Amino acid sequence: MSWGDHLHRDEIPPGTLYLLILKTLARSGEMHGYEIANSIQRISDDVLQVEEGSLYPALQRMLIKGWVTAKWSTTAGNRRARYYQLTTAGRKQLAVEMSPFERVIGAITRVIEAV
Repeated sequence: MSWGDHLHRDEIPPGTLYLLILKTLARSGEMHGYEIANSIQRISDDVLQVEEGSLYPALQRMLIKGWVTAKWSTTAGNRRARYYQLTTAGRKQLAVEMSPFERVIGAITRVIEAV
């Protein structure tokens, strides 16, 4: 399989799905799953695509951990959807998730830009 087979969509790096979901909810407030996935894809210029098969299990684990709350409501298109919202614990976890990510990105940048 070549790089072109992915239509320029890359795999979401392992361990970053929670970070992406937490950051999306922190930025946008209450959202349902499709909105979360769509937001990540849109902001990443279609590079990152969150599949339903990984998004909903991650949201379920985040509910169990107390990082998000969820409630059923009706979308603008009159469909039932589960809306997720960040909790105080989720905001703290976002900071925890950001720290190693920022450290690694900084290190990679230094190596790439070294003369």
